[in-house]
Amino acid sequence: MSAAVPDMLKLQYELESKAAKWYATIDTANAFFSISLAAECRPQFAFTWRGVQYTWNRLPQGWKHSPTICHGLIQTALEKGEASEHLQCIDDIIVWGNSAEEVSEKGKKIIQILLQAGFAIKRSKVKGPAQEIQFLGIRWHDGQRQIPMDIINKIAAMSPPTNKKETQAFLGVVGFWRMHILNYSLIVSPLYHRTQKKNDFKWGPEQRQAFEQIKQEIVHAVALGPVQAGPDVKNVLYTAAGENGPTWSLWQKAPGETGVGDKEDPRPATLQRKRRYWQPMKGFELLQR
Repeated sequence: MSAAVPDMLKLQYELESKAAKWYATIDTANAFFSISLAAECRPQFAFTWRGVQYTWNRLPQGWKHSPTICHGLIQTALEKGEASEHLQCIDDIIVWGNSAEEVSEKGKKIIQILLQAGFAIKRSKVKGPAQEIQFLGIRWHDGQRQIPMDIINKIAAMSPPTNKKETQAFLGVVGFWRMHILNYSLIVSPLYHRTQKKNDFKWGPEQRQAFEQIKQEIVHAVALGPVQAGPDVKNVLYTAAGENGPTWSLWQKAPGETGVGDKEDPRPATLQRKRRYWQPMKGFELLQR
C-alpha cells in the first residue's frame, strides 16, 4: 500500500508555520481516472448493470484505498521530478513563497511534473498566485487560517434543527471550526445533549440560546496563526467549568494585537492556539504536570 494520506490537522499546522505572503493551489482533474488498473486487478471491481457485466479499467471512486493510492502516486511523481517545497493532500497541492513570481515558478514546475506523469490539469482549478487563497476548505492569508466567508454566511443563515439528525448535521458543520471558538464544547453542550440516544429531542430555550450563540461565535471567529516565541508574546489561559468537568485552552496574543470584542473581551484579533481544546470526562480528575 502507498504512503498514507497525511493528517489534515498536521497539514494545517505545517502550512501555518510557513507564514507565507503568496500562495498558489493546483488540483488535478479526475485524478483517480488518470490511474490505470492492472489487468489482473480488474476482476475484483466487476459489477452487473441491466444484465450486463462490466468492470473498471481505471481507479474507481468510492473504493476505500483509492485516495491512498492516488496520493502515493502523485507524491512519488513530485519527488522524482524534484518539485519545489509544497504540501499535498491526495490531488490537492499548495505552494507558497514571498513573491508572486516565486510562487508562479513553483506552480509551473509542479504542473509540468504532473503532466509528464500522466495526470491532467484543469486550468480553472489552478488558483493564484494570490495573497489570500482557499486550501482544504480553509482560507489562508499571511500564514493564518480563517473561516471562509461563504461558510460563515451559510452557518449564519441556518434555521434551527427540528430533529436529532438535523442537529447532528449542524454540529458537524460548526464542529469543523471548533478550534476557532473559545469554550466551544461548553457552548454546544445543550445541543449535543439532545442528540444522545437516551434523550428525546426537545428544542427549548437552552438549545435555542446555544444554537444562536455558536452561530454568532462563528461569525466573529478569530484567525489562527502559528505559535510564536519571544518576550513580547503573551500567553493567555482560559478556563471554565461545566456539568462534565473543567475545560481549558491556552492561546497566544502577538505584540500589537487588539481585542475582537468590547473592552472587557481579552481575546486578540489573531490568536495562536497552543493546545487543542480538551474537556475531561465526568468523574475524572484533571491533572496538570
